[in-house]
Amino acid sequence: MIQEFSAALEMTDIFKILNINFAKNLQMENFKIIGISTETSNQNNQAAADLGKLWQRFFAEETASKIPNKENEDIYAIYTDYESDYTGRYTTIIGQQVSTLDNIPDGFVGREIKNERLIKYKAKGEMPHAVVDTWQEIWANDIALYRTYNADFEVYGEKSQQGSDSEVEIYIGVRS
Repeated sequence: MIQEFSAALEMTDIFKILNINFAKNLQMENFKIIGISTETSNQNNQAAADLGKLWQRFFAEETASKIPNKENEDIYAIYTDYESDYTGRYTTIIGQQVSTLDNIPDGFVGREIKNERLIKYKAKGEMPHAVVDTWQEIWANDIALYRTYNADFEVYGEKSQQGSDSEVEIYIGVRS
């Protein structure tokens, strides 16, 4: 009986039952990014240390001013090259969207993020705590989300640095 009931549920129904905030069938165009990167893991708080250092480096070295062919001023944190799932190793790139990958500065990486079905979350509140809390919600629902683990990303736009009123968009790649 339970199998028959769950098989009849649409993904949107499952998300509603789990109270997951998402945008249905959200698709984005492919986009290119240039930035700096590190490899990390969520084990033993390693990501907190590694990503903190990467963000410090991004701002201390004025990375944004060195990225050519920017399409906007939003800052992206891309999570890709997953070893397995959120418990394994992965690469993080902090950078900006660009029109071409033809001119990648030394010490930087460039990637094209491929279009796929996405679920959009909004982290609201003091940063980085709001983002961390949202990721914990995502990880708690990992099986139900049916994630692709190709590339997930955060977008730090004009609302991302407004104290307790800050907002950061988080996009998670999911299977159809």
